[in-house]
Amino acid sequence: MKSPDLYSRREALALMGTAGTLGAMGRSAAIAAQTPAGGSVVERAVQRNDAAVRTLLGTQITDGASPWLGSVPDQVGLHSAGSAAGVAETLAASFVHPQSTFHDDAAVLQRIRLAAGFLERSQSPEGNIDLLSTNFNSPPDTGFVVHGVATAAAVARLHGRAEITNILRPFLVKAGGGMAIGGIHTPNHRWVVSSALAQVNDLFPDARFVRRIDEWLAEGIDMDDDGQFTERSTLVYNIISDRALVVMAAKLKRPELLEPVRRNLHALAYLLHADGEVVTEISRRQDQFTRGGVSGYWFPLTYLALKDQDGALSALARQVSPESPRLSALLEYPELAQPLPAPRSLPDNFEKSFPHVGIVRIRRGALSSTLVMGGFSRFFTLRYGDAVIEGVRFATSFFGKGQFIPDSAERTASGYHFRQSLEAPYYQPLPRHITPEAWAASRSERRRTEICRLEQSADVSEVKGGFRLRVRATGTNGVPLAVEIGFREGGTLEGCRPLPESQGSFLLEKGTGTYRAGRSEIRFGAGRATHQYAQLRGAEPKLQGLSVYITGATPFDQTIQFDCVGGV
Repeated sequence: MKSPDLYSRREALALMGTAGTLGAMGRSAAIAAQTPAGGSVVERAVQRNDAAVRTLLGTQITDGASPWLGSVPDQVGLHSAGSAAGVAETLAASFVHPQSTFHDDAAVLQRIRLAAGFLERSQSPEGNIDLLSTNFNSPPDTGFVVHGVATAAAVARLHGRAEITNILRPFLVKAGGGMAIGGIHTPNHRWVVSSALAQVNDLFPDARFVRRIDEWLAEGIDMDDDGQFTERSTLVYNIISDRALVVMAAKLKRPELLEPVRRNLHALAYLLHADGEVVTEISRRQDQFTRGGVSGYWFPLTYLALKDQDGALSALARQVSPESPRLSALLEYPELAQPLPAPRSLPDNFEKSFPHVGIVRIRRGALSSTLVMGGFSRFFTLRYGDAVIEGVRFATSFFGKGQFIPDSAERTASGYHFRQSLEAPYYQPLPRHITPEAWAASRSERRRTEICRLEQSADVSEVKGGFRLRVRATGTNGVPLAVEIGFREGGTLEGCRPLPESQGSFLLEKGTGTYRAGRSEIRFGAGRATHQYAQLRGAEPKLQGLSVYITGATPFDQTIQFDCVGGV
């Protein structure tokens, strides 16, 4: 288990997963997590948590003369308040659990005191902390840190260890004051701050905290009709928002806040590839085109699968890594260790449109495809078993702006049509002096001549066992064009010629190429290569992995078929 030495917002998922307590629970209910019904889950969590404690005990600063006393340095030597939150949460969970090696260990209690001291010294006069990599005197980053600290305090309270709760109280109360008046940057920050305030209020009630939560909630939950939050971040901020709303629902006793979580989790079932990897093309944040499964959703998936006895959410929860359950969460929410309800089959044969998000998802068992309906260069992705096409793109060297990014897309009788219209003029002189600063603005006044135009389009249609893609570009003649088919690294190519000037780049000059990964393969073609100019001026940089190019010049009209064959 990775030591929680620094929690940035990206890493705050772990803290969010442990946040929250059910107000009606007492010590006896929390101890129920140790019963045989959930024993195996809890035992593994205890072992992982104890391993993290050992790491933290060896890395926490204990030199009384150090300004960083109580913290844990990250890999670049920064000392973050988030590190101390991780210390408090992790150590408190092992300290209170009877099966832990560190149960009632006085040395562990002292280390929690050191962490609390560092947290207090890290606070601004307003009560906020700094995220040293980017944000300072930051209420939302204070919220992320509070999630872990408040979890530690809540676990201690549930198990009758008031000394830990009291040790952490000064930081939490002051942080609550800062968040009750502080601002935010991004949509999910509203729910991060609100859930943190709900946690602090549950421990140390204060009407200011609830009033501030209600102010943020008055804006409405930012969910569209496709079940996506504003940021559409399927591996990071959807998870953060889901978890925050579950915590708020539990702590504030407002079950209506669970409804957007349900919608987001049920939409997730249509955003999975056959191997459980999550579709990330839709994200507006840093997780776009990254890879991951549903393990980050452990807390909301398990919580609602059990609460609703929902077989679909149970099926999703069963895809979670066995290392995802955290001891502190199981101590706060002992019911999470109980057996999941019987699973219901997840959808695996569908064509589903997400019109608000702007994608179409197609699943045929092991075959999975995403069509991005405008706004992105990777308009088509495909995978079959281990064989993955991360994206199909094309570009022309049309005045340095010929990367195909559809400005319109529509469903047709045979499939989907993507289109882009480009034009590039030359400009005539003006009868007055033009300063350097006014040059750009002057273009709108100038007469345009020698106007060049280009119409670019792609048509995607489903065929048995695969897809057919037709790429066209017409208008200005003689413009070089390159289609890029980006395959995931780890497979092998046949029928393609390497381009020596670009590592991982290949030409499909004619016929059919084959990409193999594991027992799966994708055959693609026909090929065409009238030139080797693959990385066109104005085109986006090559995709990671293996890129196969089909090249030509306008007028261009080429059909490429993708056939998925072999075992999976």
